[in-house]
Amino acid sequence: MKWKTIIVVAASAVVVAAVIAILVARSHRWRPRNVVIQGAVIRQDPDPQGQLPIGNVKIVATDGVITTSTESDSSGYFLLRFRENIWPGQVLQITFLRADYKPFALTVPLHYSMAQKKLYVAALTPKAVQKEPQPGEKGAVISNVRIRYTVNSEGDENIGSAVKTFEAVNDSNVPCNRQGPCSPDGNWKAAVGSATLDAGPGNEFRNVRSSCIAGPCPFTRIDSSGFENGGRIITASALDWSSTAAFLLEAEVFRKSIASNVRDSYPVKFGRTLNFVLPGSEEGASIQAEVDGTPMVFPLGPELYLSWASCSSRPSRDNAHSNVFRCELKPGYRF
Repeated sequence: MKWKTIIVVAASAVVVAAVIAILVARSHRWRPRNVVIQGAVIRQDPDPQGQLPIGNVKIVATDGVITTSTESDSSGYFLLRFRENIWPGQVLQITFLRADYKPFALTVPLHYSMAQKKLYVAALTPKAVQKEPQPGEKGAVISNVRIRYTVNSEGDENIGSAVKTFEAVNDSNVPCNRQGPCSPDGNWKAAVGSATLDAGPGNEFRNVRSSCIAGPCPFTRIDSSGFENGGRIITASALDWSSTAAFLLEAEVFRKSIASNVRDSYPVKFGRTLNFVLPGSEEGASIQAEVDGTPMVFPLGPELYLSWASCSSRPSRDNAHSNVFRCELKPGYRF
């Protein structure tokens, strides 16, 4: 009897130890401070092209005790990060709120497979759905829509050239006697001549060249260190160890300039919405369209205001140097 009791107690101890080991292992696998829920908020629409991203949506998540919140960005993306201890078995209630959309709720159960690995998409339904006016209904017609903008690019303009002659005055066959300047071999007295050119403010010399043009050119040497890299001011010098020689310094003059190029883009229409992408360097964007057959120009400006549409923009998540624009028709207008 005593042995049976010992066996039962020992077995119970083993079971308890195993349960504790499992709980400890699972507690190490579960990292409560790393819980992250991410996803996107879009407009509810049976047509995928109408499922537009929604920004500035307030997103609140709670398990009944812990609450955290965030907002979706202009692309609809959101990320909820929990810094408190949230353990498996709990359920998160996530609510999406924006004034012009119906509230939307998600239920996210937490478990060891980590619900945070999933991507959640919340499709919100507009409170007031604008219907496309029928052909017989009254409404201003927007047609022949085109986007016009300017892109500035920096370039170089060749505005002329500059020429200058100079001499190195010397007598031939005069021993140097180690009184410089001397010929490269040190035998004959030499002379140095030079010339300097100034391109002027905002300009620079390029394609600089210098050469001997008269006199005993075989007994001369040109120093190019003062002009080989161009620049606003250049200097050419020459060494002559025979009789007087003449030299030429010539260069092309360039100026930095800004070139403005006007470009056109054609938006894509989804239902009552125009969508287009412009480069981040664009300036002076405007929409050219016909309103009931009358051609008109609508500058977008920094506020993106149009009398016939509500416009918004956001940086492209795929290209850091472009912006995505969306303009939705106001009531009383149709394409």
